Amino acid sequence: WSQPSRCPLSAGVCLLLPEPAGSEGAGELRVPGSGERGLVQAAGGAEGQQVAARSDRAPGPRPGGAAPCIPAACAPAHPHLPLLRMVITFPPFSSVPIAITCFTRGLDIRKEKADVLCPGDCPLEELSVFGNIVYASVSSICGAAIHRGVIGNSGGPVRIYSLPGRENYSSVVANGIQSQTLSRWSASFTVTKGRSGTQEATGRAVSTARPATGKRLKKTPEKKAGNKDCKADIAFLIDGSFNIGQRRFNLQKNFVGKVALMLGIGTEGPHVGLVQASEHPKIEFYLKNFTSAKDVLFAIKEVGFRGGNSNTGKALKHTAQKFFTADTGVRKGIPKVVVVFIDGWPSDDIEEAGIVAREFGVNVFIVSVANADWPIPGLTLNIQDAVCRNNGFFSYHMPNWFGTTKYVKPLVQKLCAHEQMMCSKTCYNSVNIAFLIDGSSSVGDSNFRLMLEFVSNIAKTFEISDIGAKIAAVQFTYDQRTEFSFTDYSTKENVLAVIRNIRYMSGGTATGDAISFTVRNVFGPMRDSPNKNFLVIVTDGQSYDDVRGPAAAAHDAGITIFSVGVAWAPLDDLKDMASKPKESHAFFTREFTGLEPIVSDVIRGICRDFLESQQ
Repeated sequence: WSQPSRCPLSAGVCLLLPEPAGSEGAGELRVPGSGERGLVQAAGGAEGQQVAARSDRAPGPRPGGAAPCIPAACAPAHPHLPLLRMVITFPPFSSVPIAITCFTRGLDIRKEKADVLCPGDCPLEELSVFGNIVYASVSSICGAAIHRGVIGNSGGPVRIYSLPGRENYSSVVANGIQSQTLSRWSASFTVTKGRSGTQEATGRAVSTARPATGKRLKKTPEKKAGNKDCKADIAFLIDGSFNIGQRRFNLQKNFVGKVALMLGIGTEGPHVGLVQASEHPKIEFYLKNFTSAKDVLFAIKEVGFRGGNSNTGKALKHTAQKFFTADTGVRKGIPKVVVVFIDGWPSDDIEEAGIVAREFGVNVFIVSVANADWPIPGLTLNIQDAVCRNNGFFSYHMPNWFGTTKYVKPLVQKLCAHEQMMCSKTCYNSVNIAFLIDGSSSVGDSNFRLMLEFVSNIAKTFEISDIGAKIAAVQFTYDQRTEFSFTDYSTKENVLAVIRNIRYMSGGTATGDAISFTVRNVFGPMRDSPNKNFLVIVTDGQSYDDVRGPAAAAHDAGITIFSVGVAWAPLDDLKDMASKPKESHAFFTREFTGLEPIVSDVIRGICRDFLESQQ
């Protein structure tokens, strides 16, 4: 048909041909009633009688019962029509891009190959992407497409190809998305630029997309907040050794899945990860990988049995050191818990590993599964030592892996009981200690380093963690500088590192202002903390301002002050600042090297005051 308006709705396909005769030009391919069209290149001839084409679709009749438009003669003899002979093929209608959401995953598209249409303005920070070029099927399709550069954040068509599963999906930052590592997944996919249209001519066809009429874009699913009353970062350390075997390994996975489901996983609730203990530990997935119960259950199901010796202690130590980091999804101020499953006799020492975990601020919760021979001689004592001295709250026993459903709820309740998520409260794990450090000119850089060493020696004695002891430091001259607050660092290693790197300020001495600053800005945000508050002041000279008023205000706020003076620090100022009894809270030494013996005095004083406050 030479006029678009004459292409009947009943026709299967119409070719709108170029003219005049003898020319070369582009015709138009149209599917009536659909709004689809495409361009086809036509080679002209001097004269012509008909246009021949072939289609996979049955054409409709022309008006008036005439012959079909295609493949019969679509155009009558016409002196102005060139001779055009083309073979045109059409993909099935299923090639219309499927409208998906930002969070649609590869596993949601159950085809070997599919064209999809990603929306614009996807929240990049919320897209889960695992791998690079080849992505785990649990990844967001649109996230993977943006990560690979197939589309921008304005959205667009994407073609997805299903691939087999693999191991070791790598982590790469690209196009504003940080993909994540994943040790293993059962299926993968890759993405390329998608086709925006549905009709193509063989050769140099140009096509446009069919409007997504009659289809609504799915609503972006809201991520569930989860159980806000059970905020914890939990690593499940499962037994993957030959001790447990394949059958009990699967029963163990089922139990862990039930516990994970009941915990109420969500963005504002508990986050979980999984580590497998065998000959060598393997982190199966991290805290940040999944924040929905559905994804966690799927990930647990995918974990394969490794075999080997049950080196649980080695795996526990590895988990404490490598699993709970900011990069892997650990959250500030949230309890860190590792739930260790022991089936039988571990091949190595878990007591030492438990101590290491506590040093990293990780609470150890051991679930022991044994037969009628329980308790295994010696293991009970080891568990108590590894978990918590004089406290059995963190150990949990099941007789076997059968009929474990009744144990799920009690275990979840214990994991979510934050007030009991500490070992027996002691002065080492239930205090907030701020150090107020004199950085005035009279100290000097070398002596300032000795003061920092004094601070470090006190700090390293305490069990620093998100739910344990907390340390802060302020340096002062006439001005004050918060070196770090109570919530900035939650491991002993990080606290000691930042103390070593404090830079010497130099200047005058205004101790009173510094006390007021510390009470307001460092202790103020901690007013609801269950820990007892202590302030240790280290100074070498007389203050240019009054110290009595600010110190009294600190005492009234429930802060116990230890004052430590060196060289020219007036004893009267030290006593005015110190809590009562003054004699046991104020210390003095002539030389900076004399600070070392005072370390034990301050620690004993803190523990004494803590115990008195608990009575």
